[in-house]
This record gives sequence, structure tokens and C-alpha cells, in this order.
Amino acid sequence: MERLVEGDAVLGLLGFYDELDNRTGRPNGSIRDAVQPVGEPDEAELVAYLDAGRVLIDVMEAGRDVITGSSHRHSSGCSSLVTDGTWLWRRDFPHYVETHHVSVPGAFIEHVRSLNHQAPTITVAQFAPHYDETMPLVGWASAVPWRSTATTLVPEPRAVTRKTQFDAATLAQERNRPHGSWGRPRKPRKT
Repeated sequence: MERLVEGDAVLGLLGFYDELDNRTGRPNGSIRDAVQPVGEPDEAELVAYLDAGRVLIDVMEAGRDVITGSSHRHSSGCSSLVTDGTWLWRRDFPHYVETHHVSVPGAFIEHVRSLNHQAPTITVAQFAPHYDETMPLVGWASAVPWRSTATTLVPEPRAVTRKTQFDAATLAQERNRPHGSWGRPRKPRKT
């Protein structure tokens, strides 16, 4: 879904794919249609921007990559909702951009580049109506409305594990895992 023109009532939507929900017809269609062989020249900066977004709804769940089935650095809380005040995405969207080079709308790329890849401050009074109109589109119509007592939301640095760090830690865990059965030892049978 391309970001609509300024003044629209909804936020632009990123990463709401059919495979990531139990319903079809999600705003961004099938993730398999979005996979590309290579990403944007500034893909690393786009991923860093997405990682720096403001978490609006933090969902306690774990998910796997819907293409490979493997865990990834955003597996924990994967469907949490993140924003920059103009766009809304799932917390795991940066993983799919970084790993599978999923296509990113041109309007989003232009928006991020115009901000020099730096997340902006969000003015709550301007953001809240867009949020209210957008939530039903992503299946959160019954969610408690997000509200902040602050007048602005300044981007805060978040510790985000990089893909290379996550992959190295996962590989180290697999190497250090003992071989053999993880089941309980069986008691000997009485004869």
C-alpha cells in the first residue's frame, strides 16, 4: 500500500502480509510477491530507520520467518506495532527487508531519505487521529486506543540486535548444544 497524500486519515502500512496473520487480504498482500533478489542501495539505512521506530503496541509473542521457518532477531514480539508518525509497520518488517529484500514503497523510501534516515519527533495531536483511523485496517479495531500524555514523542535509542550478531549467537548456541536425546532418562523396567 503506497502512503496516501499528506492530510489523509490513515498511516501508510508496511509489512502487513497475508502470511503473517490468520486472514487473507491483508493490506500488503502476499510476502512472497514482495521478495526481490536485491534490495535498495541504502537498505541497511532503511532497516536501521525501521528498527528505530516508536513502538506503539508491544505484543508478547514469538514468531518465525514465514518464508524459511527459522527464528530471527525480531521473532520476539514480531507483530508489535511500530511507527514514525507517518507510516505504521510490524516489528518484524525490518527482518524481511534485510533478509529477503522485500519491496518497500517508493513513497516510504523518499520519506526516509528526506529525513536523512533519522526517525522524526512525533507530534501526538497530529498523529492520534491517523492512528485511530488506521487500526481497523490492520485488525486492531477492538484494541484499547493508544494515547500518550506527552505532546511529542522523541525517538529514543533502542538496543536492537543486528542480523549478523543474532546469526552468530544462534550458531554459537547450536555448536554448544550437547548431542543426543533431550528427553528424560527412562527408569529401568521391573521384571
